[in-house]
Amino acid sequence: MNAVDGYRKLCTVRDRAFSLAVSRSFAACGPGTLIHLPVRIYGEQRISLGREVIVGPSSWLLALEDGARLAIGDHTAISGHCVFSAADRVTIGVSVLIARGVFIADHSHDRSKPGVPIRHSGISEVAPVAIGDGCWLGQNAVVLPGVTIGTGAVVGANSVVREDVPDGSIVAGVPARVVGHRED
Repeated sequence: MNAVDGYRKLCTVRDRAFSLAVSRSFAACGPGTLIHLPVRIYGEQRISLGREVIVGPSSWLLALEDGARLAIGDHTAISGHCVFSAADRVTIGVSVLIARGVFIADHSHDRSKPGVPIRHSGISEVAPVAIGDGCWLGQNAVVLPGVTIGTGAVVGANSVVREDVPDGSIVAGVPARVVGHRED
């Protein structure tokens, strides 16, 4: 075994042990779910992870408020460096593929208080977000509050999604627009 193989095995053992140790802290955590370290988790008692979910390294899973819910469906793979932040409800379906650096939030920073630093102004524009089953969100995609992404849709890399995406659509751009359909 070379040094890289040894490192991989060590990381796998560490991440499996961590995932098992924290699994009961969540509202739900299905068997086979793997959380790669490092990770930032807040409001874990309001976060549900399905069966065989993969949470890549350096991701943030946040359920900010008492009533907030973050739910990630079975067999979803999150590559890493992703941020999912719920003040109300963020739902990610089954078998969703999420590339690195994806940002999903059901809220924005409140910009209505002149003279108050954004960091201290709280949140606004809270509206649930839903990502349908079988979707693929490309690298560095951003999904804004109130958006529903339909079943089987594809979001191109670096896209900003601010409106609903129909089932099976391919969207890309800033703001994201329909550029095709999966059956094309």
